[in-house]
Amino acid sequence: MQKASVLFSGGKDSSLAAILLEPFYEIELVTCNFGVVESFQGAQESAAQLGFKHRVLACDVQILEHALDMAMNDGFVNNAINYIHKEVLTTLSKESSISIVADGIRRDDRVPMLTPAKVQSIEAKYGVAYIRPLFGYGRSAVNSLVDQYLVCEENESTKSSSSDYEVELRALMRARSTDDAVAAIFPEKHIQSHIFTRKRHE
Repeated sequence: MQKASVLFSGGKDSSLAAILLEPFYEIELVTCNFGVVESFQGAQESAAQLGFKHRVLACDVQILEHALDMAMNDGFVNNAINYIHKEVLTTLSKESSISIVADGIRRDDRVPMLTPAKVQSIEAKYGVAYIRPLFGYGRSAVNSLVDQYLVCEENESTKSSSSDYEVELRALMRARSTDDAVAAIFPEKHIQSHIFTRKRHE
């Protein structure tokens, strides 16, 4: 069975994406880390409970540093998160053993979201297939499936166990700036999800 490497934050979207691919591929969950904080621990726990293999992808901290410069110049994080996502996908796609990369991007997502041209560029340059299993799903459809099949907790970003890009980006900015500056750039009440396990269906 062919392997699919799914970028994984431990949240509901990437968890559901992996489950949708499960009948067709050997699933490997991949969480990136830039070495600023060990933000991957929540994702490790979720992956174990879901029953999938998991590994941490070490990414160049310069990616995060450049993203932070972008966020501070823009005054918001959207472009920075999109940049990080593209660079993480590229880092993963460069590995010689990788032929399929996937993530939990939904139809209505704005961040992270790659343009079709950037998707095609990654596929052509590195010889991979990039799959977005939730790309036809809106928020309500995703939430309905999560309610049926997953045990999920949602909380504000600062209180969540999520392992997404924002965790290390916030930490890096906090180390270099003030709490007020962080609050000005990052959404005050951005909600993140964390998956505990699958629901049992008798």
